Amino acid sequence: MAKRPKVAAIATVYHKYSHAQHIVDRFLEGYGWNGRHHRPPMDLVSLYVDQVNPENDLSADRARRFPQTKIYPTIADALTLGTSSLAVDGVVLVGEHGNYQTNAKGQRLYPRYEFFKQICAVYRQSGRSAPIFNDKHLSWKWAWAKEMYDLSKELDFGFMAGSSLPVTWRTPALELPWGASVEEGMCVGYGGVDSYDFHALETLQCMVERRQGGESGIKWVQAYKGDNFWKAHHEGVWSRELFEAGLSRSHTIAPGRAGFNDLYPTINELKQLVTDPIAYQYEHRDGLKSTMVLLNGLIKDFNFAGRLKGQAEPFSTQMYLPMPPARSSLANFFSPQVNHIETLILTGKSPYPVERTLLTGGLVEAGVDSLHQEQQRIETPHLEVVYQAPKESTFWRT
Repeated sequence: MAKRPKVAAIATVYHKYSHAQHIVDRFLEGYGWNGRHHRPPMDLVSLYVDQVNPENDLSADRARRFPQTKIYPTIADALTLGTSSLAVDGVVLVGEHGNYQTNAKGQRLYPRYEFFKQICAVYRQSGRSAPIFNDKHLSWKWAWAKEMYDLSKELDFGFMAGSSLPVTWRTPALELPWGASVEEGMCVGYGGVDSYDFHALETLQCMVERRQGGESGIKWVQAYKGDNFWKAHHEGVWSRELFEAGLSRSHTIAPGRAGFNDLYPTINELKQLVTDPIAYQYEHRDGLKSTMVLLNGLIKDFNFAGRLKGQAEPFSTQMYLPMPPARSSLANFFSPQVNHIETLILTGKSPYPVERTLLTGGLVEAGVDSLHQEQQRIETPHLEVVYQAPKESTFWRT
């Protein structure tokens, strides 16, 4: 672009440690990147915040410190800069955190879809569009997520979404070989349902999507919880070898006995430490089975393990998110994500497929549904999301 692009940020809240702060602050303040302080080659000129709590809100401070950034009362005003048509070159949508309702299944009803529709209404009125980044999954409801995806195609704009997990550091810094024959995949992580399960699924999907033939979509999803989890683990519903390989990549294993703090736990120690284990297992349409495991009380990181045809040992690595205090204060794993957002805005194309997040969002909903329906298998013919991962890796190496 001949001129510096203008960016609008649309957020649910903007307080300390919110995703909006981690992402939007990087556009305003810059961030460390490849051995120097990087300032994005674009200007964040407008900001809309849905819920403003005077006790912890940061948006007023940012508008005061950065005069080029103005707070607007509506999403339309933030996109048009108070005029009658679209006046920005990119939109950052951060619909995470805030005081929003939770439904009977435990899903937090963040208004990402509603905000997205308002953005697209401005695009239609203006007769042109701009790239959009959507933080985390598209929507808590599949029909809405699919509509968002379809609108991006209809209105012809670059669309990027998802978790910071696929693009953060890895230890070791490995990429699953592009075109490999994957026989089983697993992510061993932690966190809550309809929140960190999404991050674990993105961790898993960004690896297995590189397999031979690409992603083929999902046939079914089944959740396991509590005693059902341990029964499935004992019966080998998922690979014990991959479970061990993923767990052995963790830097945060809780001590189950006196002495060295990351001894591999016995099954009794696992049951003592992990009081409410959760797994989502699902079958891809090409026959691959993948399993996401949440082990709260045992670990606090996300680890991938996979079995590749022709390799005796599992392929495994950790998606590295520095733990507190560094994680809370710096959250450097947002830096590669913001750098990719810059690429989206500068080129009009997402560096990695939004179809990944369309699929993982649908997996979250199906997993939640399975838990809500007494851990029954959920058939997912709607998750026929077919795409090819880029050959070039997008995680942060430097």
